[in-house]
Amino acid sequence: MSTVRQVQVTFDCAEPERLARFWCEVLGYVVPPPPPGSESWQAFDDQLPPEHRGRAFACVDPQGVGPRLFFQRVPEGKVVKNRVHLDVRVGPGLVGAERLAALDAERDRLVALGATQVRRMLADGVDESCIVMQDVEGNEFCLD
Repeated sequence: MSTVRQVQVTFDCAEPERLARFWCEVLGYVVPPPPPGSESWQAFDDQLPPEHRGRAFACVDPQGVGPRLFFQRVPEGKVVKNRVHLDVRVGPGLVGAERLAALDAERDRLVALGATQVRRMLADGVDESCIVMQDVEGNEFCLD
């Protein structure tokens, strides 16, 4: 039996590079170096057949801890709620007003990058507060 060594999260989307760069800003990720022999991702993309240009992009955790995020262009748009979503953990260990302040500050930063707030869910005695958001292509994620 083999052991999983890495996890990659893949997003279907319309504009892979735009969405990857959004998530770089959200998570502090970076665009990995281009493949050997290409001086830039643009140079790599330019050598592809026209129908494959711009079809994919990725970003990685510069510390090598978090999963690689991969973005692939698909022809269909998003039409239903995600079955899997990312939780962006900005308030672990925080409660009450301190947690809400941290969540609101991060929400404001991400809205400036093009995200949208869907709803704010207040603590209910079981779960702590969180904010449901959408990225620039409408994919749901939570500020937790």
